[in-house]
Amino acid sequence: MHPHLKPLYSKIFDLNWKFGLFLILLICVPRFVLVLQANASGNYGAIGLIMTVSALAPFIFLNKAGRKAIGIKKAQGFKWLFLAFLAGLAASVFLYFLGKTLYDTSYQNWYQYIGKSYKIPAGITAADKRVMFGIMAITGMIFSPIGEELFFRGIVHKSFENSIGEKKASIVDGSAFALTHISHFGLVFVNEQWAFYPIPTLLWVLSMFLVSLMFFYFRKKSDSLLGAIACHAAFNLGMIYCIFYGT
Repeated sequence: MHPHLKPLYSKIFDLNWKFGLFLILLICVPRFVLVLQANASGNYGAIGLIMTVSALAPFIFLNKAGRKAIGIKKAQGFKWLFLAFLAGLAASVFLYFLGKTLYDTSYQNWYQYIGKSYKIPAGITAADKRVMFGIMAITGMIFSPIGEELFFRGIVHKSFENSIGEKKASIVDGSAFALTHISHFGLVFVNEQWAFYPIPTLLWVLSMFLVSLMFFYFRKKSDSLLGAIACHAAFNLGMIYCIFYGT
């Protein structure tokens, strides 16, 4: 019986790479399909559900000791949370300028395509735009950072770390995170048809992989998933601001 799994699951699983792969298939494959469907239909309600399931995974499978082991605990000092937040903002702004420089306002620009899902009215007033931005920013800083970090940098990372070590595990969870985000940009639904942009997708996936490594860096430095969540939340804040006021 693995000491970090709840008794019910420790009879079936061990907290190793096999369990990590099981989690990736269980969550990431349905999420990939649901995001693609949402991009086509314009209905994103199911995305919130999958983020909730991602966030609950450590609480479903792990006992108290297991949750602490993956980083669900107090951060070691405010300094690393502050630096994580600044780094997340900087990364999102850099990615904005990269997309803007290479692809301007076309849908090959990742922020331009993602912004399409926000449905910002063309004639929106400045005041209404601020309200809409505030709502999107608050939700974007809560749901996906918590759900994805508890899942990818939390339970998935720990599962692989127990089998292949910390560094290789960060590559695995980063790769899973990056490839899952092809459903957000890469396979795009434009003008009522699907398209694939090879070079922009490659740049986007590479960016998501590097961002994932950055999230893990701050999880490690803060000795808590709060470091990864703070960095991720800031990245989302910067991305949403750039979409509202830069694209």
